[in-house]
Amino acid sequence: MKFVRLFGRVKSAVIGMIHVRALPGTPLSTAPLSEITEEACREVEIYQSAGLDGLIIENMHDIPYTFEVGPEICASMTAICAEVRRLCPSMPLGVQVLSAANESALAIALASGLDFIRAEGYVFSHVADEGLLNACAGNLLRYRKKIGADHIQIFTDIKKKHSSHSITADVSIVETAKAAEFFLSDGLIVTGTATGAKADPAELREVAQAVSIPVLIGSGVTQDNVQHYLDANAMIIGSHFKRGGYWANALDPERVKRFMEKVDELRK
Repeated sequence: MKFVRLFGRVKSAVIGMIHVRALPGTPLSTAPLSEITEEACREVEIYQSAGLDGLIIENMHDIPYTFEVGPEICASMTAICAEVRRLCPSMPLGVQVLSAANESALAIALASGLDFIRAEGYVFSHVADEGLLNACAGNLLRYRKKIGADHIQIFTDIKKKHSSHSITADVSIVETAKAAEFFLSDGLIVTGTATGAKADPAELREVAQAVSIPVLIGSGVTQDNVQHYLDANAMIIGSHFKRGGYWANALDPERVKRFMEKVDELRK
């Protein structure tokens, strides 16, 4: 399994989020790219010292998000990701570019030597807070083939957070998972309803039983509830590692350390 070769374990890998500061050209941008990159690298060092299994870099502060991501975002994210890769040449690394800039994420990952991307809107349409998002699997995989990036895995959100799924209300999360697997997803991401909101452990079990590809948890894992998600192939964690458990705050080294100490104990 490609996932196991990458992360070195079958289940309960911990992937930390690096929410880079607002990038040039976005409404909240105040810092130069050099400063943004330095902060991301400081977070890398915290995560490395705590023993995480992987990292994902995301432009979370670029609110409000848009489907029309400009070249300045791609250039900035490539520069940041390349520096993160330089700091940790062997750690599994991924990237997500909001909102739903999945082809841009693939190009960034290829240019900076990353291993995977997180993709939104892979199968079925839904209404996100940025607008209507249509399925992208066919175009995305063709783009991956065209640029020679088949080695970069694509982990795909299903029934994505921050979205209305009323137009597919007759399609269950299990059916969505099966469709994504059929459309050659490398792994599925199950989330709660919003950033930091916990996923339903029952949905994790249902999806994992229905497919043969990895299933990741993409939101809401904390030190208090992590035992309910250990059967996931991986847990993507951002908000819980921040001061006060809020995604926009600075990374809290003690929260990261305590979480990994508990996970290491539970994984024995």
